[in-house]
Amino acid sequence: MEHLELAAPGLLLRPWRDADARAVQDALRDPDIAQWNPQGGPVDAASALRWVRRRADWSAGDHVSLAVTGPDGALLGSVSLHQIHGENAAMGYWVVPGARGRGVATRAVDRLSRWAFDELGLHRIELCHATANPASCRVAERAGYRAEGTLRESFRYGDGRRHDEHLHARLATDR
Repeated sequence: MEHLELAAPGLLLRPWRDADARAVQDALRDPDIAQWNPQGGPVDAASALRWVRRRADWSAGDHVSLAVTGPDGALLGSVSLHQIHGENAAMGYWVVPGARGRGVATRAVDRLSRWAFDELGLHRIELCHATANPASCRVAERAGYRAEGTLRESFRYGDGRRHDEHLHARLATDR
């Protein structure tokens, strides 16, 4: 499965490579990515390389993480299934600033979700985002993830505060 590549309109979802570390370092330093996808410390070249290598290693079977690239091969973002247990998983993603507002996250989340239902036999994928992040709410809705409720103070984000989160989910039967 480590050689998985998925195409979506105008995108290629592919495994992470060491060569992605510099672009990841730049992305993880973006204030919005740092806020909503905290890494727990400063992002330098060594930590970015460790980040890429952790996501490229699927041997534990508990996650599938892919780089999202454009037609020119440039890194546009990240999309991941994590907490894979039985028929359930969680979805995570981010998009670099220059690619926001173009549907990149929606297309990537939808494509990885369809693959997970078809190839991994998942039944339910959850997607949580801070209520203070309306862009992620739009991505969830556009990618077919129905709103299910609000989780109060459920996650500590990059600002160090616990935030309420919206819980969305997509089922294999939602197609």
